Amino acid sequence: MTTLSGQPGTAGTAAGAQETEPARLRVVLLLDIQKGAQQRFLDAYELLRSQVASVPGHVSDQLCQSIEDPSQWLITSEWESSEPFLAWVDSPEHREMVKPMHACVNDTRSLRFDVLRETSVAGHTGTRAPRPERAGDGRVRHAITFTVRPGSEDKVAKLLADYASPSARVDSATRLCRTSLFMHGNRVVRAVEVSGNLVAALRHVAQQPEVRAVEEAINPYLEEERDLTDPEAARAFFTRAGLPAVHEAVAEADRTGQVRRYALHYPVRGGSGAAAARVLARSDELAAADPTGSLVRSTVFQRDDIVVRVIDLAGAADEDLALTTGTADRDLAAELSRLLELPDAVGDLGDDKGRRQLLAHLEMTLVTDRHAQDA
Repeated sequence: MTTLSGQPGTAGTAAGAQETEPARLRVVLLLDIQKGAQQRFLDAYELLRSQVASVPGHVSDQLCQSIEDPSQWLITSEWESSEPFLAWVDSPEHREMVKPMHACVNDTRSLRFDVLRETSVAGHTGTRAPRPERAGDGRVRHAITFTVRPGSEDKVAKLLADYASPSARVDSATRLCRTSLFMHGNRVVRAVEVSGNLVAALRHVAQQPEVRAVEEAINPYLEEERDLTDPEAARAFFTRAGLPAVHEAVAEADRTGQVRRYALHYPVRGGSGAAAARVLARSDELAAADPTGSLVRSTVFQRDDIVVRVIDLAGAADEDLALTTGTADRDLAAELSRLLELPDAVGDLGDDKGRRQLLAHLEMTLVTDRHAQDA
């Protein structure tokens, strides 16, 4: 069973449907405007929309105000697909562009949707199949990533491993289930599993004193400075640190054996991040459908050329090197090899010797893996 992103070539397809183009994307931004800031907000929006109109992939946008609560506003925009929007929203240009508008708001929430059907005076259009329902236990996976100064890795790892876990219960419908933290060289990846509302859970975690303390402790070691006490600076950090889950696969058959968690960081060639994520997604689809395999669950995270794969296996990573590295299919392995920037020491990904060398190059170090407990 798979849960897929809207990336080209990975969307779920209904029987008989032909989908060769990515779905259009509808972005919904909910805003709570500060008292007395309405005109400043409108001025900021006018400047923003004149700038975003020239962004490749942008189709249109609308600004709406609640008829029941004048402080509640809504911006909707349409994009040719998710890829140009994600490239823009993660860019430094976007962060600078939205600063004047964010200075006028108390809170924002961004939602992204594929356009599947459309009705207008011209009639009904659209036959795109919906995404599959969320696989497995319904938990949502999210990740952030950042880099620390070379030479500080051991200090940072100790700080990240020693913090006190925050309360798991967010509200009646939302719970923080698991946090896994990995390092690869000076790159840190924190993967979080949430049951319920992901945004509410992330906001809850960020407000906990235990988390704030460890984040402040590692600040001096970061390659890129941040100030989480400043709402605008914190928003900018989490925007650039966010690592979206673009594909998830869950085994169709029950697995036996001790389930272990691993993470692999794939060094892709420039501009090949999305393509590498698609190859890994297809490999995981095949592994999840194999009733004899050991894959329990796999999530591919990708932003630009950062590609990380978090996998749960019913066994050790080196027991099935092809599965663990995502190279069981020879054609997919060959395609992945072309997309990766690998040292000469890594041999043919089609045999176990090359796969063992690849795993040594990709495997991230597990710093901590915590199953949250209710307070």
